[in-house]
Amino acid sequence: YSFCTLLGVPNTSHILHNMSRVKGCLMNDSISDILKESQTIARKHPESVELHVNLKNYDPQKDKRFAGKILLPHIAQPRMTVCFIADAYHEEKLQKLQLDIKVVSMNDVKKIKFNKKLTKKFQESADAFLASESLIKTIPRIMGSCRGRVGKFPLSVSHDDDIAEKVATVRSTVKFQLRKILNMGVVVGHTDMNTDSLRSNTTRAINFLVSLLKKRWSNIESLYVKSTFGQPHKLL
Repeated sequence: YSFCTLLGVPNTSHILHNMSRVKGCLMNDSISDILKESQTIARKHPESVELHVNLKNYDPQKDKRFAGKILLPHIAQPRMTVCFIADAYHEEKLQKLQLDIKVVSMNDVKKIKFNKKLTKKFQESADAFLASESLIKTIPRIMGSCRGRVGKFPLSVSHDDDIAEKVATVRSTVKFQLRKILNMGVVVGHTDMNTDSLRSNTTRAINFLVSLLKKRWSNIESLYVKSTFGQPHKLL
């Protein structure tokens, strides 16, 4: 199975190659400039590198809104906070692995049962969630359906899965979703990455977005890349 299939999104690998209208030299120069700019000021943590998109010829009120996830070639958000809702087996396993993630038991989750304030606080405690496969069906009954509405329904992890790989998958996945406005942004990397890895992530993200659009490249008004504190660099 492909990563796209495992993530529950369409497998678009057949259209993710050689379709970008962004000039390669412009992409390279923009990314190189972003990385150079980030080195001018010493910061405690690396900056995120974001892809910003402005769409055209789309009516969010009439046209079908799209949503899709894509796994990037390299980890885009190494500092993304991940929470694992673990059964007894995974709790024991995670104690040995000592991954940089938050671990909670089902008993912890039951304490917030249908309490809206505590549920919201728990949702905001992490950027993404994983859960033991044995608990997936129980979580909505405990916490209600709100987990899915905020786009953070846990990714299922079986006892045979590589947990570290699952965490890396979450931190390497970006989601595009058309809402009420025609611009959007996603994190495609960080300033500790090298130029090739950052270019690879950015190209994959752009091409996947284009594959979701009704008129493909004709729906793209402009594309920019920028670091958290840096200047935007126009790609298209």
